[in-house]
Amino acid sequence: MDFAVQANQVCKRYRKKTAIEDISVDVRTGEIYGLIGPDGAGKSSLMQCISGVLTYDSGEIHVFGQCIDSEKTAEKIKHRIGFMPQGLGLNLYPDLSIEENIDFFANLRGVSAELLTQRKEMLLSVAKLTSFKTRAMKNLSGGMKQKLGLICTLIHQPELIILDEPTTGVDPISRRDFWEMLNRLVMEEGMTALVSTAYMDEASRFHRLSVMHQGKVLEQGSADEIVSKSPGWVVEIETTQPDQVLATLRTQFEIVEQLGQMVRLVAFGQDKNTIESILKNLLNSEELQWHFLPIGLEEFFIQRLKNHSATAEKQLQKQPDLISKSHAKNNTADTSALIKADKLVRRFGNFTAADQVSFEVRPGEIFGLLGANGAGKSTVIKMLTGILPPSEGAGFVANQNMAHSGMAIKESIGYMSQAFSLYLDLTVLENIKLFGRIYGLTGQKLKERIDWVIKIGHLQSVQNETAGSLPMGKRQRLALGCALIHQPKVLFLDEPTSGVDPIGRAEFWRILVRLASDLGVAILITTHYMLEAEHCHRLALMQAGKIVAYDTPYALKQSLKQRKGQVLSFKVTHPYRALSCLEKAGYQDISLFGNRLQLFSKEVKDVSNNVINILKNNQIEVKDTMVLQPSLEDVFVDKIETALAKHELS
Repeated sequence: MDFAVQANQVCKRYRKKTAIEDISVDVRTGEIYGLIGPDGAGKSSLMQCISGVLTYDSGEIHVFGQCIDSEKTAEKIKHRIGFMPQGLGLNLYPDLSIEENIDFFANLRGVSAELLTQRKEMLLSVAKLTSFKTRAMKNLSGGMKQKLGLICTLIHQPELIILDEPTTGVDPISRRDFWEMLNRLVMEEGMTALVSTAYMDEASRFHRLSVMHQGKVLEQGSADEIVSKSPGWVVEIETTQPDQVLATLRTQFEIVEQLGQMVRLVAFGQDKNTIESILKNLLNSEELQWHFLPIGLEEFFIQRLKNHSATAEKQLQKQPDLISKSHAKNNTADTSALIKADKLVRRFGNFTAADQVSFEVRPGEIFGLLGANGAGKSTVIKMLTGILPPSEGAGFVANQNMAHSGMAIKESIGYMSQAFSLYLDLTVLENIKLFGRIYGLTGQKLKERIDWVIKIGHLQSVQNETAGSLPMGKRQRLALGCALIHQPKVLFLDEPTSGVDPIGRAEFWRILVRLASDLGVAILITTHYMLEAEHCHRLALMQAGKIVAYDTPYALKQSLKQRKGQVLSFKVTHPYRALSCLEKAGYQDISLFGNRLQLFSKEVKDVSNNVINILKNNQIEVKDTMVLQPSLEDVFVDKIETALAKHELS
């Protein structure tokens, strides 16, 4: 078996900090191999060592058989490698156009004029960027920047591409476009890809992967192989009384959480029939619907850490006491909207960033504002927080028009931006005190609020450490606490858990759910992480400044299911060849997830049998078939693509 990369017991330290410890990874030629884990797991350090741009302290790394142990040896294989660093467009030049960026990297790599013309045309077409090639890089959306970055990485036709978190910070449709582009190029050019990601749901995209945490590899293999080590099921239960169902299920199941109007339980080590029997005994099955889903890598990751870390288990089990005497006034029976967008319009010259946007958020409601990069979400939030005046329409918070509200109403708002609003050189305690004083808190009142923030964020053990030294999850809980210290009625959160590990994200969302349910806080959140969107009571999906969908997560998924059917997922022996065979047979909109092919169908049995026969006739084995419910990511992609198609026709 040929290997593009062989890393054996590699260690890298930065002074006293160990970035990677005794890591061994073998990447086969022609596969897409994943490094998956949260920020700080060591993914970037390992990739930089493999690409030859970072030295390592011990171990061995071979790339295409060449030992990489010095700058001189790294130079021997650099022409066979393409490396794309982490960050939206960080390897690109903002004032150059798409075409000028490509030409620059081609010249840097010594690509001939003839090959450049041929590859540029092909890559722009695959990336769907041909019509934008004269646009300056700085004016591109996040997804377009990442696709351009990939083109510049591929322009010299490398045999191995190393992509460091290429989909972080981009929306689901751009992520799917990116993966389709990468799969096609790996299939057609036979190259090898080493890709890192913080998104656990992308595990199925890889042929094989390493799950990393705190500089170590926890597990290796295909996503199916890894998850099979902790068998079980995820069950999603739709209910109009989630609090009651949640309390009932917690008498029998350890891992149960509320996601909007849905209750989700995770049961390890139990078969489907046993779980079904328990649910029927506990719940009135005539009034409830539930769906079984296979255990995903996110559930496995949380279970793996929980079993090996007393701290992680304690974090997940401990419920913060959010109610205090000073907070009781927020928990009111008033159900009038605390946030209201009334036909909001915002123009920048001839460009309309927000177009007739209307929605409302009631007390105790978590509302998700979703959309592709550049859809207008941030513009809407800026109008609702009074940062930007609307061109037309109005934004209201607590019945006050934000276009001409005073500081008094702004003190009712908590805002946590995508960029950290903390002072990284100050300690946890100093940050909390500073924000409290900014909002006019003093004396005993300030002390009470500081104690409350430390308690809900489980920050007792780190209150004297600097904010910059904290792990991502704790830093985000600190930022949330600082946004809440003045007891706001309304909370705006802009992608608050980007890069946070699943344990930290689960705890963060547990706090948000309690804030909404116990204290009646109205929460408006933006996220590109679709599992997080499931926590929302309602969602608004934006595209090109307009709202194109507005409903509960369940209703949106049911609507897609009625229109397009269920999702058929086939695990096959030769995925690229299988994809080609099915496309030739007339099947459209097939998605490739590592060794799995997925497509929608209303006629599950007939289509499944037909697909199996087509593949069997082409000597391709179907190892297993799953029938899945449509996900919110499927809804997102469908709604955005439909909106784009309507726009092109108009």
